[in-house]
Formats: sequence, structure tokens, C-alpha cells
Amino acid sequence: MECKDMTGALQAMLFANGEPLPLERIAEVLGLTPQKALQLAEETRMAFNTANRGIQIIRVEDSYQMCSAPPFAGQVRALLNIRHNAPLSQAALEALAIIAYNQPVTKAFVEQIRGVDSSSTVNSLCQKGLAEECGRLELPGRPLLYRTTSNFLRCMGIASLDELPPLKQDEKSETEATPDSVSQVSEAVP
Repeated sequence: MECKDMTGALQAMLFANGEPLPLERIAEVLGLTPQKALQLAEETRMAFNTANRGIQIIRVEDSYQMCSAPPFAGQVRALLNIRHNAPLSQAALEALAIIAYNQPVTKAFVEQIRGVDSSSTVNSLCQKGLAEECGRLELPGRPLLYRTTSNFLRCMGIASLDELPPLKQDEKSETEATPDSVSQVSEAVP
């Protein structure tokens, strides 16, 4: 298949899939090596996004997805009857930052850092698809662990957690006190 045809095929695959499409699946379907698939996906993303289009291709971790372009969010909301873009509360932003920079974490860890009960805040983040359960600690009571989701990355406009801005030194010392037992994590909870 010619490069031009592969670019078209990749665009069609991204459009039809709707969800983030893993790079390894792109390579498998197009019969490419992982390196060639990455090169094709990045070239397609860059070329596609330079034009003033209503849709764009984004990278989310090791996956690619087609989505609407931010300048046209108002029209998409109106079409889908989404009444408002409810911003996160200060409590939710704080809890989300704690989870993002220290994941996986327990609700108790989030509460320890924030100094207030954060159960409803963490549950709200899970309902919004920004955080998710990812296992349990091997401690009495087996508390749930939480991490951010690929939806969090999409909402933040970043491809991976490595792109999060660095913490200031005084903020780091406050959040680095992660429980020693986090290393004893069970694998994902269904």
C-alpha cells in the first residue's frame, strides 16, 4: 500500500473507531512495524492538524483518536444539547492533582494531603471519567487505589502524564509522602 493510501486508511480507521486506537492495533491492521506505524501516525496527526479543520487527531498515551477541534466546542455542545461545560470545583481540582501526581493513591491519601474528607470528591471524579479504581492495597481493609484515566489526558490536552507541569519543590515535599505499601498493589479490580 502506498504512503498516501496508508494515511487515508489511518484517518478512516480513527474516524470509524471513535475511541483511542492503540498504536499496536494500527500496526497490525496496516501490516507495519511499530516504528513505521508510529511514524505514520505522527506524520498524519501533524499534517491533519495544521489545516483549519473542525476535527483533529490527538495522541493519548500510545493511542490516537479523532475528535472535534477546541474552537468549535460551542457548536458541538449546541448540536448535542449539552447545556454547559461544568467546571470542576476547587476541591475536585485539588483531588485530581493529588491523584495525577501520586498515582496510584487511596482516598485516605487524598484526604491526608487535603486535610478534609474527600470521598464524594473522588467518587465525583470517577463518575466524570477523570479517575478510576485501579486495584487494592494489601493492607487490612484492602482500600481501593485510584489513578487518572485517558479521558483525563484528553481533557488536559496532554498525551501522557510526563507532560504534567513539574511541581514546585515545596509542593513536592508535601505530596511525596506516598504510603510505602503502594508497592504492594494487587492488579486491577474488575
